Amino acid sequence: MRKRSGDEGGLTKERLAVFAVALAGSALSGIVAGLIWAAVAPRAVLQEVAHGEAELVNAESSAFIVADAWFCLIVVAGGLVTGILGYRFLVRRAGWTAAAGLILGAVAAALLALWIGDNIGLGTYNHQLATSPNGTLFHASLALGAKSVLAFWPLLTSAVILLAESGARRPAASAADTGPGKSEASGMWTSGPAGEHSP
Repeated sequence: MRKRSGDEGGLTKERLAVFAVALAGSALSGIVAGLIWAAVAPRAVLQEVAHGEAELVNAESSAFIVADAWFCLIVVAGGLVTGILGYRFLVRRAGWTAAAGLILGAVAAALLALWIGDNIGLGTYNHQLATSPNGTLFHASLALGAKSVLAFWPLLTSAVILLAESGARRPAASAADTGPGKSEASGMWTSGPAGEHSP
């Protein structure tokens, strides 16, 4: 069975280059994810009650939960896309080095998405909090409550790569089992001489 180029030998310049591309590409996708989160996630409405202090207008606001749900959905999609495209274009060519780059890049992407979402609009929020008169309404800045969802991006990337790799190995194993010299019969019957069958 012919091996993929990514399965041959140790670290080479080409494989290190693929590792760098996988790492950078995955990490940079976190920028897009953070911008999407900042654009679609709702923000709770606050009211200035004293200098530098604000309270929720609606104590039962679901904005924080919905913002976390949006982030979760975005990182799940990011993990699936990173795993599928990364496996198709990089892992099949460079093997484990590309997979390692994709997974490490996925960790960086999740953290980068969180940082961008947290910081977009934070300056405006701080300015309004510090300068608004009492009674002024304004929106809170984004903040992720469920930090555990950061793990979804690398976990899903890893799962997609593992599933794709195991799926690719099954046909190869089946082809090896039915190759030249292998019996194609099963059960009680085996091929006999001159096309006859013997029990």
